Amino acid sequence: MSDIHESNMETSCIEDNDKKIEGTQLLPSSLNKELLESEEFIRDRDLCMKYFENWCEGQQVVFVEHLLSRMCHYQHGQINAFLKPMLQRDFISALPAKGLDHIAENILAYLDAKSLCAAELVCKEWYRVISEGNLWKKLIERKVHTDSLWKGLSERRSWDQYLFKQRHGDTSKDHKFYRNLYPQIIEDIDRIENNWRTGRHQLQRIHCLSETSKGVYCLQYDDHKIISGLRDNTIKIWNRHTLECIQVLTGHTGSVLCLQYDENIIISGSSDSTVRVWDVHSGEMMNTLIHHCEAVLHLRFCDGIMVTCSKDRSIAVWDMQSPTEINLRRVLVGHRAAVNVVDFDEKYIVSASGDRTIKVWNTSTCEFVRTLNGHKRGIACLQYRERLVVSGSSDNTIRLWDIECGACLRVLEGHEELVRCIRFDSKRIVSGAYDGKIKVWDLQAALDPRAPAATLCLRTLVEHSGRVFRLQFDEFQIVSSSHDDTILIWDFLNVPVPEGQRSPPRSYTYVTK
Repeated sequence: MSDIHESNMETSCIEDNDKKIEGTQLLPSSLNKELLESEEFIRDRDLCMKYFENWCEGQQVVFVEHLLSRMCHYQHGQINAFLKPMLQRDFISALPAKGLDHIAENILAYLDAKSLCAAELVCKEWYRVISEGNLWKKLIERKVHTDSLWKGLSERRSWDQYLFKQRHGDTSKDHKFYRNLYPQIIEDIDRIENNWRTGRHQLQRIHCLSETSKGVYCLQYDDHKIISGLRDNTIKIWNRHTLECIQVLTGHTGSVLCLQYDENIIISGSSDSTVRVWDVHSGEMMNTLIHHCEAVLHLRFCDGIMVTCSKDRSIAVWDMQSPTEINLRRVLVGHRAAVNVVDFDEKYIVSASGDRTIKVWNTSTCEFVRTLNGHKRGIACLQYRERLVVSGSSDNTIRLWDIECGACLRVLEGHEELVRCIRFDSKRIVSGAYDGKIKVWDLQAALDPRAPAATLCLRTLVEHSGRVFRLQFDEFQIVSSSHDDTILIWDFLNVPVPEGQRSPPRSYTYVTK
């Protein structure tokens, strides 16, 4: 009997729910309309509203939650349909209506290019906010501020004149100019990256024409000049645009093996065992430092500190008060052969030697920290930045190291002779060797242990007819020097595009007004 009773109860509940649902589905009917407009319903509804309005917000919320908990699923659906449009607000369109255009612009200014394209299509009001706020211009300016490739390209392509605060009298460009400029910039960047990967470049050559002995041991460059140290004991300064020699600095009595300059001075080291300081503008010799007892093989200076290293197996740390006041702070001894290269930042000094080791020293205390072991023969070059050290050796290999733990992260093989010079940035490593070749490596792939070794070397560049002694590079070019007495400029930006190889323009959706 109890089973029958329970069954009847379940059936009754189901029927009651069905009737309730069926009743709600009949809301538009005349019967329900009569119920909703009845005097009794209106009186009770108004009484409930008076109570409701006298409660605080918290009480109102609790009351509504109780009401909702007593409604069926279908009623919840109707409530949800009623609430949805109330909760959805087009704040970008609403802000300008309240005179707050600048807030709408600031919000949309955080979008990247793809999102900005999509935002233009939302409605005419969004498009107006984007165009009148010049948000494509602001996006380009943000890229130029944060990315060295964009900054360099803006200067070389001369569209930097249309950014930021323009000079008085300059004609300002409208929204469409920047809207059209963005995909052109992206196409330019894609072309540069493709030129690096395929090795397509335009080559410029400086013949140094040394009178006595041939060879360019070191160099540094900027947009206006190239400063080189030669085997004939001179420092030669070249005009970056005409490639003509504009100044020769004489004073060293041996080959100029290393140099570095800033906006005020050039500092050079020589096989004559001296370090000399020159005025970068006049070429006047300002100071001569005599400390090392054999050839000064490399030097670096930054933020009032200079580090030099020598064939005499020592490293000297100097305090630079001024070009004429440079004082020896500490001599670091530990290598068992010539110290070929040094690099440093505010945390570590890193040195590499013919003894096959890399040593790490504390910059502030000059105390020894650790040794990096792995190369099979002497180390000729290295660069250090953040946690990464990249070194090249006469074992013909390049090694990547984590300076904090001393681990070798990767070995790059490909050069056939001693790796003499190496530089890296966030994307690539560029190396030069005694085999006369320059190799471009994919840095990010090299740091990925899963990347196959065969994929790491992107391109091998062969133009020098002698050993490659030194190179530097940026996003657009490599500048290298060699035993063949030449300086080569490998330009990856200004490369003519063959007619049949033009890439299709990027597709960006436009809104037609």
